[in-house]
Amino acid sequence: MRREPLQPVALIAVSVVAGVVGWSGHVLLLPVAFAFPVLWALVRMRLTAAVVSVAYFLAASRGLPQGVATFYPSDLWPGLLLWLCASAGFVIVHTVLWTKKVGARPCRYFLAAVLMAIPPFGITGWAHPITAAGVLFPGWGWWGLADATAGLMGLVTRMWPTAAIILAGFWIGSATTWDEPKLAESWQGVDLEMGASLGRDVSIERHRDLIAMMKDRVLGGARTIVLP
Repeated sequence: MRREPLQPVALIAVSVVAGVVGWSGHVLLLPVAFAFPVLWALVRMRLTAAVVSVAYFLAASRGLPQGVATFYPSDLWPGLLLWLCASAGFVIVHTVLWTKKVGARPCRYFLAAVLMAIPPFGITGWAHPITAAGVLFPGWGWWGLADATAGLMGLVTRMWPTAAIILAGFWIGSATTWDEPKLAESWQGVDLEMGASLGRDVSIERHRDLIAMMKDRVLGGARTIVLP
C-alpha cells in the first residue's frame, strides 16, 4: 500500500529525465523521448497523465524562456509565460485523450500524435517523440516515419517491453553506424554573429547590410539561405 503513492512520483520524475535527456541537443539521444508514451500509458489517473505531460514538455522546452529573452527586447517573464502557454496544447491533448481502457490506448495515442504534428497544436509541438524517427530509421523516408509511429503505438500497450526492446535494437544499430548528415552545397546557413542586437536593430542600414550579405551568398552559388 505504501508503494502506491510512489508510482506517480516516479513516473513524473522519469518524464522530467526523458524531456531533459531526449532534448539535450544531442541528436542521437532523441529516442529517449520515446519514454513519454510508456509513462503516459502507465499512469492510473487522468490527473497524473496531465502532470506527467507537463513535466515532460516543460523539461523538453526548458530553453524557451532564455531564448525569448535573448532574441527579443524583453526580460525573462514573457519567456516564462510563453513557456507555460506553449505547454498548454501538449498537455490538453494528452490529458483529454488518456484512457483507462488498455485496448483503446493505441488509437488514442495515435490521435494525440497526429494532433501534435499538425496545426494548431503542432505549432508548439516541438517536443514530439516522432522527431526521433530520423535517428531510429535513418534513410528510411516515409517508411521510417510509419515504423516510428507504429513503435509509439506499441509502447502504450501491454506489450510495451517488447516494443521497447525492438526500438532499442534499431537505436543501437543506428548509433553505431551514424554519419552526420550533410547539407546540399546549394544550402547555406548564415551565422550573423550579431549577438543581442539581433532582432533589436531595425535600422535601414542593418537591412541593407543583410541584403548585401545575401546577394554575396547567391553569387557564391547558394540557392537556399537559412538565417537565424
